[in-house]
Amino acid sequence: MAYSDFTVRKVKQAFGIITIEGGRFLPEINPISPSGMLVEFLEETLPLAVALPSEKAKSELLISPILVEVRKMLRREVSFFSGQDFTVDAEVGLSGTCDFLMSR
Repeated sequence: MAYSDFTVRKVKQAFGIITIEGGRFLPEINPISPSGMLVEFLEETLPLAVALPSEKAKSELLISPILVEVRKMLRREVSFFSGQDFTVDAEVGLSGTCDFLMSR
């Protein structure tokens, strides 16, 4: 089973996960302004990304540049991977290709 076949219900049942809603998962952070280069790039590519039907094209034009900006802001102390096989345990269905994965 690919990751995309999982639902929250299936994950909770298969792995005994309990969800806690209403609480804050991440700490509050102050907004960060994007660089002029990112703003200019997104202004140019957003109309194209919206017009294209492919999710891959949208992610290349919108998500990748944002992740590159995040990496730059974090002094290149993180990496990101796109389209990598991320098979953790095929027997329980944890297999497939990730859209994006960030790591330190």
